[in-house]
Amino acid sequence: MTHSAILANHSPESHEHSDFGQACLNAAKQACQRIAPLWPLDQSIAVNPWWPLRQQNLGEVAAKLDVLGRVRCFMPKDYYKKLWQEGLIQASYLALASHALELPATTSALVAYLDSPLPESHWMNVSDMLDAAYVSSRKMPWHDEIIYQISQFCGGFFQHPASLSANNVDENSLYRAWLKTVRQDKGIEILMGKRGLNALFKALPEQPEALIVSAAMTLLDDQSESFADYCHALLLDINGWASWLAYQAWQDQFEQKPQAHVLQILAIRLAWDLVLWRFCRQNQADDQSGYSFEQLKQQFKRQWQHLPQLMAQHQSAFSYLSIWQRAFEFAYQLPLQEKLAEVLSHQNGSATSDSVPTLQAVFCIDVRSEPMRRALEAQHAQIQTFGFAGFFGLPIDYSPEGSSYARPQLPGLLKPAIRAVQRADQQASEERRAFKSKAVSLRERASFQHSLEGASSSFGLIEAQGLFKAFKLLKKSLFVEKPQHTINDLQAHGRWQLSQAGVEMDSRQLADLAGGILNALGLTENFAPVVLLFGHGSCSSNNPSAAALDCGACGGQTGEVNVKVLAQLLNDTAVRAALEGKGIHIPEETCFVAGLHNTTTDALHCFGLNESQKQADWYGWLAAATEQAQTARLDTFDLKKGHIAPGKVYQQRARDWAQTRPEWGLADNAAFIVAPRHRTRPLNLQGRSFLHDYDWRKDRGFGVLELIMTAPMVVTNWINLQYYASVTDNLKYGSGNKLLHNVVGGHIGVFEGNSGDLRGGLALQSVHDGKQWRHQPLRLSVYIEAPREAIEAIIRKHADVAHLVNNQWLFLFQLDDGTESDQQGRIWQWHQQQWHAVPVVKDAQSQELTV
Repeated sequence: MTHSAILANHSPESHEHSDFGQACLNAAKQACQRIAPLWPLDQSIAVNPWWPLRQQNLGEVAAKLDVLGRVRCFMPKDYYKKLWQEGLIQASYLALASHALELPATTSALVAYLDSPLPESHWMNVSDMLDAAYVSSRKMPWHDEIIYQISQFCGGFFQHPASLSANNVDENSLYRAWLKTVRQDKGIEILMGKRGLNALFKALPEQPEALIVSAAMTLLDDQSESFADYCHALLLDINGWASWLAYQAWQDQFEQKPQAHVLQILAIRLAWDLVLWRFCRQNQADDQSGYSFEQLKQQFKRQWQHLPQLMAQHQSAFSYLSIWQRAFEFAYQLPLQEKLAEVLSHQNGSATSDSVPTLQAVFCIDVRSEPMRRALEAQHAQIQTFGFAGFFGLPIDYSPEGSSYARPQLPGLLKPAIRAVQRADQQASEERRAFKSKAVSLRERASFQHSLEGASSSFGLIEAQGLFKAFKLLKKSLFVEKPQHTINDLQAHGRWQLSQAGVEMDSRQLADLAGGILNALGLTENFAPVVLLFGHGSCSSNNPSAAALDCGACGGQTGEVNVKVLAQLLNDTAVRAALEGKGIHIPEETCFVAGLHNTTTDALHCFGLNESQKQADWYGWLAAATEQAQTARLDTFDLKKGHIAPGKVYQQRARDWAQTRPEWGLADNAAFIVAPRHRTRPLNLQGRSFLHDYDWRKDRGFGVLELIMTAPMVVTNWINLQYYASVTDNLKYGSGNKLLHNVVGGHIGVFEGNSGDLRGGLALQSVHDGKQWRHQPLRLSVYIEAPREAIEAIIRKHADVAHLVNNQWLFLFQLDDGTESDQQGRIWQWHQQQWHAVPVVKDAQSQELTV
């Protein structure tokens, strides 16, 4: 049914309100677009929760979200006060922050501000107003009951993916299913002690669009201003489920399907406010509380009128908080920039060498790779490492042979263009056929196995599984070394087949793919005899959020599939022959080896090695690097080096069913450096920097730079702000206490406890060690070594990049190697649509600054 038909059939007087109704529908859709997507547990990737609001700056977003949903985008004032008292934030940093934000403030005023309260007035939905009026009532608050009812309904509805399938004729299936359920539920009246509710639910419109128009006409008094903000406030009440539906819409946009999912859950939440409004109106004569419908109506009306002033009040109150946050970021940036500037000033513009390295190793740009790269490089002067996006430039999804299941192996921003299938040997094929004959999907198998292997659920199923299950649990506890994955473990040693649109790719197409990857990597000459390709993955037990510790660039999977595919591609003689025509000569003796970096244990595992390779020097270097990296990490878990090897300690932690912190993931990430490795090789970046190798001199037309700034830079922004938001507001953007997690639908997400909203983001244990925060909430600082004109052109060409940079959702700096100025070692920042030379630390003790 079209919107005009819905409006025309809404009510007898609907024609005179059609323009108003359409305006409200448009406002509702606008609110729906403010919700960021939430990926399922088995494909978990980090998401910037404010991605849809990137057209505004953090200060504006913080004020609006605080008004509408009591959401925190900054840390509490006590946090900054402690940093000030400890000396981490200096007066000079406050002065720089005040200047950068154009908010004049003295140090004394800023310090005094930390002891003053923030505004306590916030937007109130209808349910909130009734809860405030009946605060002395012992019954469950309406707000809590509404979240419980919606969340329980969604949990049941979404356990069956067919509910949102393309074959479902009714595109409003979610809203209609809820309407059917709530009309049959007599328990709400009994629980809340409010007779007559059921009749009001039965009177609701059958279409979500009609519900929105009906509610707007009832509640707004023909004033549509700020209706989008009201809808946004309602969605923030159920942000987890709204984000899950935003993910469905995100996936649908790749297939150009209708995207009305979030609108339906908005209609459901709005329906509750409408029902309560009507209930209060028709029962006001029987209400003995002294709070009349007329009071509710006037209070709600005044709120609409005062909303702009409320927004302005909060934005003014948050201005000084913005200064403290920016000063905190200066405290990290300035010392790092001093080190980078020193390296630039002491090195020549380029450090290219004609000598062939003894060993080359490519790692994901993930911050956990930086300490491992340092450890490996320390083993021999002729070891060269690279940082590259973890999906290794392969736009693939992975499908086990004989299955219709397909899993993306690339960032969520992108759509897979190639299908990767491994042709298995005979035994593995028989196992797949036997499994397929049971009519159980691979995702269901993964979910079922996960339920069996979780410590909390295993004991409840032991009786059904018998001694066989007990043996599996014992084996898992004692012998796991390599990251295990139900679907990955179906892989055999067969050859990978790549296809596009169902047609197998030929050598020419594969060479085009391989050549693009090598060019983006900057590895087109001087190939070492052995080139290691390391994806990464984690290993933990009883962890529903395990995929969040795997590679975000691989769609929340390990990089195992990607590196195996790429190694086969680059070892293929036909592909190498075709690459010769592109000017890329790979020596015959060069061998590409696929491997996996286990980020939980810091073990490096190589696939398919022969005995000769295991006796080579480079294989010993891997073992030595592993031990060095493992030892360096002991302090992060407050562990001391003892008689047990660090590797064994980490393996025990990975197998421990009760371990809530198997590793710290990407906690404390703060920088993304895009430059040749020799710029960062002298530095210990403490596992806080994403490192992407890039030499602009080899990048004709700056196509690779454009790719980096529009893909990896955006992905690192998503990672950075997921960690940031999980600290500033773990209630809204994190998943709370791991010990209370219950998985919803096998893979959808988690509840904290047995209900409440669907929880996304990181658990508290992933960012807090029980005593203090282990992640400092800092916006990402991006440093790129490339000509300023090239960087600026890409900013101006791509709106999303411009929004991130201009609104300071990340900070963008240029490393000047002397090409664009007469002073090598200068660093510039893109700020307010132009380049500015940044301050550098002159005296580390006095913190005096100079430009």
